Amino acid sequence: MSDVKELVREKYAAAALRVLDGRSDCGCGPVCSTGYDAADRAALPEAAVRGSLGCGNPTALADLAPGEVVLDLGSGGGIDVLLSARRVGPGGKAYGLDMTDEMLALARENQRQAGVANVEFLKGEIERIPLPDGAVDVVISNCVINLSADKGQVLREAFRVLKPGGRFAVADVVVQGELAPEIRRNTELWVGCVAGALEEQEYRRLLAEAGFVEIGVEPTQVYDLGAGADAGGRVVGALVRARRPRPA
Repeated sequence: MSDVKELVREKYAAAALRVLDGRSDCGCGPVCSTGYDAADRAALPEAAVRGSLGCGNPTALADLAPGEVVLDLGSGGGIDVLLSARRVGPGGKAYGLDMTDEMLALARENQRQAGVANVEFLKGEIERIPLPDGAVDVVISNCVINLSADKGQVLREAFRVLKPGGRFAVADVVVQGELAPEIRRNTELWVGCVAGALEEQEYRRLLAEAGFVEIGVEPTQVYDLGAGADAGGRVVGALVRARRPRPA
């Protein structure tokens, strides 16, 4: 799994450099899609839109309110951080967390061009979030948790940094049924957001074990992995919601 992490780092570093060079990219290959409307895209630097490597629009899912603090796990080129910052307004804040220097450089340049002040990009891994307990109102992510080798730890960390009553709202790749073993072992499909995707009931179980309540997994798109690919289970893009409960 340490080899997988390095492959992920290398792939997304290369993706960031291609975007900085003026080219578009898609981190997740066959499962790329976006849910950003024209107004959102028009309000952002072109490189932020080109660097959108996810499988959905978690900012639309999160129902952000002015004054809230948001954390984006695996923030990439920063599109969801910048959109979140606009939604929470100057009284709120949006953090982006990424482990890749090249992506952080791209995101900070996009922040500069967008002229958004209430944003901070942090270097780190989503399994060890460099923020204190109860620091944020909302955790978002866009097609990144599937890339982690320790998803239970990611969800425990998300729970830790959320305030009581805080919301978990991510777009991710999810499997319905069991993936074929040869798919699970394929490192190219892991960095392509497929081989490491959680089975839907396992996702629900890990969220509950981390302490979350009001758990929902809503499939939005079924992915075709290409001719001759027998995945076994059905690979879908999904919106995943949960909440950290308030003390009784």
